[in-house]
Amino acid sequence: MPGNFVTIVSGLPRSGTSLMMQMLQAGGMQLLTDGRRAPDDHNPRGYLEHEGVKHSRNDLSWLDEAGGKAVKVVHLLLQYLPTDRNYHVLFMLRDLQEVIVSQRVMLKQQGRPAATLTDAALTGVFEKQLSSVRQWLSERTNFRVLYVNYPDVIDHPLDLARQINAFLNGNLLVADMAAAVDPTLYRQRQSERVNHS
Repeated sequence: MPGNFVTIVSGLPRSGTSLMMQMLQAGGMQLLTDGRRAPDDHNPRGYLEHEGVKHSRNDLSWLDEAGGKAVKVVHLLLQYLPTDRNYHVLFMLRDLQEVIVSQRVMLKQQGRPAATLTDAALTGVFEKQLSSVRQWLSERTNFRVLYVNYPDVIDHPLDLARQINAFLNGNLLVADMAAAVDPTLYRQRQSERVNHS
């Protein structure tokens, strides 16, 4: 397994980051997770997160364990990653309406307050965030990024697994990665492809 870079799975919440982590795990990659967030109806196979990542604005100690592993980092925290190491980022893209609906459904079922913004306003916020993050990533020489469309993962898992394996310098079990994709877990489907350019 490669040890000279950290594999980052990123994107908006509910954009398919957990599925990507599951694929990497199935392919034989070690994950940096702590198991603190239990599986639920929205992610029955688990969220595969590490609590320490959420505190990256002030504490990056989790990075000491991340070499050669994959770790989930929400899009807004990428800018806090230090420049003293290299990162390969699998950045998940999903139709923003699907993301918003999925977020609202999850928060409602968890009894947590949903965003008070309208869908149109939230879409504008997310579009601005994604544009800013993508611009920032394009200017960083220690970041390599593969943008992955969530619908493509669902509809063409083997092709995507091959692309991801090549991006991460090989050695992953491509067929096992593809087999980890369960199309029945794709809810709130709105469209076939998203670009967010």
